[in-house]
Amino acid sequence: MRIDKFLWAIRVFKTRSLASAHCREGKVFIGEKAVKPAHVLSGEEKIRVRKGAVQFEWKVLLFPKSRVGAALVETYARDVTAPEEVKKWEDIRAAQRDLGRPVGRPTKRDRRDWEKHFE
Repeated sequence: MRIDKFLWAIRVFKTRSLASAHCREGKVFIGEKAVKPAHVLSGEEKIRVRKGAVQFEWKVLLFPKSRVGAALVETYARDVTAPEEVKKWEDIRAAQRDLGRPVGRPTKRDRRDWEKHFE
């Protein structure tokens, strides 16, 4: 399975074109090597994706036939992101919420700011 399709299928990216763009920009790695969108996964590989300042990691378990629901993602990939990276992501997210806006569902403006931060 192509890496861009896999990242889209396990809900790392909202669209497949975003997954492809991240690969082309050199933000998706297997081991220490940046990969292109057409890279074919063989299984049991660790995928590292850089989104802004945070490096997320997943271990490939199985290949889905198409995009899967959020509850089924754990069947196909295990999140092995380092705890310090998770903390960094939570701190960034908390800092954005501490801008004086009410707590709850993010607004459209919050979402746009969030996407700018992780480009």
